[in-house]
Amino acid sequence: MKLRSLAAEGVVQSKQKRKPRGFATTLVPALALLVAGADVAASTLNQNVSWTIDRAGTSTKYRIVAYGDSIYAGYNGSITSAAKYSAPTVDAEYLSASWNADIESVRRTKSGAVASDVYNNKIVAERSYMQAASTRVVTFEMCGNDGLQARSAFKSQSGTCDFSVMDNALNSCKTHVAAAMDFINANAYSGVKLKVVSNLYYPGYSADNKQSTCTSPGTGKTVNMRDTFLPYMAKMNYWMCEYARQKGFKCTDSFAEYMGADYDSNSDGKVDTDGLRYVAGESETSYVTRITSTLKSTIRDANAKFVSSGTSYDYIQSDDTHPTYNGGSVTSGLFGDTTGSGAPRYTSFSNGKNPIWNTLGHERMGWAVSTSNPLAP
Repeated sequence: MKLRSLAAEGVVQSKQKRKPRGFATTLVPALALLVAGADVAASTLNQNVSWTIDRAGTSTKYRIVAYGDSIYAGYNGSITSAAKYSAPTVDAEYLSASWNADIESVRRTKSGAVASDVYNNKIVAERSYMQAASTRVVTFEMCGNDGLQARSAFKSQSGTCDFSVMDNALNSCKTHVAAAMDFINANAYSGVKLKVVSNLYYPGYSADNKQSTCTSPGTGKTVNMRDTFLPYMAKMNYWMCEYARQKGFKCTDSFAEYMGADYDSNSDGKVDTDGLRYVAGESETSYVTRITSTLKSTIRDANAKFVSSGTSYDYIQSDDTHPTYNGGSVTSGLFGDTTGSGAPRYTSFSNGKNPIWNTLGHERMGWAVSTSNPLAP
């Protein structure tokens, strides 16, 4: 497929960089632990989109409601537009095919929002969207900006390192993820069939592999920033999935989907993606040790997501934060938000996957969410 035809399809080409021959670079184009070029500055921007997958031959319509920050918003570097097919709308396309119905994807999101903001000003303040009788799926993501802002603050430190900025981000994440699940359980429409949280991938994984400008209070030496941030992100991800297990949610493990290869790179008998996944019921210590030590060598920057030993795709936009996407953009942000509809890009799926399911960040996340979809509405 040529680049020209990809542009016509709305594929985001995020970086003008070349990969070795044999790499699939023609489909290059964007939580997270750490979420959003503009988000780092702690400014926020409401980006709300309602897009209906209008399937031929049916007038029955159901709704998926997604709350979150710039990831579910489909942030693309603009303050006036966003990806039409961010992860929740990708999932809506899967639901439409599975249920033979029109699916309205309602994204109530705020780019730059920390977990408390997503909880208070989206999930709680805009609960009416998940209370509609047509709602069948409610999903949310948060905590990326807590991590981003803590990371930025830590990177700017001099003298003795103050780790409390990371501790505070972790504690806020845990508090508001649990509160969000409890609130959704108490307030979503009684006919909702699926509630799902998406955890955080780690944008900037390669870029963070350098020393800090502050020194450890224990050793008096600088610390590796990636080694410092990874355990905090792992703990955030553990508690998102563990709270999901405790509170009747499903957990989409975006960390595993983005950061692990789709083949067994270390010959341990497991595909790397599967090896990195949260295991229901495991302890926090077990999970964190697996991510930060046992399988750390299998973690790769999502700028080169390996779907085989010789083929990689770029899951991250040029801001080194947000997922790549297909399908063009819609108005969302300062000049208003889009309410619209359109025919599905794909009407059937081989083995539950569209043809580009593993080539772009939002496509991968949307597919991962879809693996928990109920068989019927």
